Amino acid sequence: MTVPSVVPCRGGSWPPGTTVAEAMLARPKICAPSTTVGQARAMFDDDHVHALLVVDAGVLLAVVERPDIEGAPPDAPAVERGLLTGRVVGPDADLHATWDAMTGRRLAVVNPQGVLLGLLCLKRSRRGFCSAEDVAARERERRLAG
Repeated sequence: MTVPSVVPCRGGSWPPGTTVAEAMLARPKICAPSTTVGQARAMFDDDHVHALLVVDAGVLLAVVERPDIEGAPPDAPAVERGLLTGRVVGPDADLHATWDAMTGRRLAVVNPQGVLLGLLCLKRSRRGFCSAEDVAARERERRLAG
């Protein structure tokens, strides 16, 4: 049986046996536990933001997605609206199996102690994963656009 290749944003392929750690973004943006629902809504105004990672002392407390905060008061803590179940994966997980099982486009990567290690970001096309270079290029484009 042939395993389909997962193609990163900038070419190449992920061979069978590749782990999540090899494809994750190692420096994702994070939020503090004090982040409010109102602040989270403002962050989601950026259409490239699909999940907020709420972290305290390196430990992931919650992954907050847009639907989690619908109807919540703006001063409520966003961390209380987020989840971990179904939104995290270990760094040693098989990339292809993880990709096949993904229902969303983002998974936080955590170690067994819950420490955030990175973020696995599936491309909009769902055919590969974004790299740090892709994220940096988008940031440059946004800065130049004003």
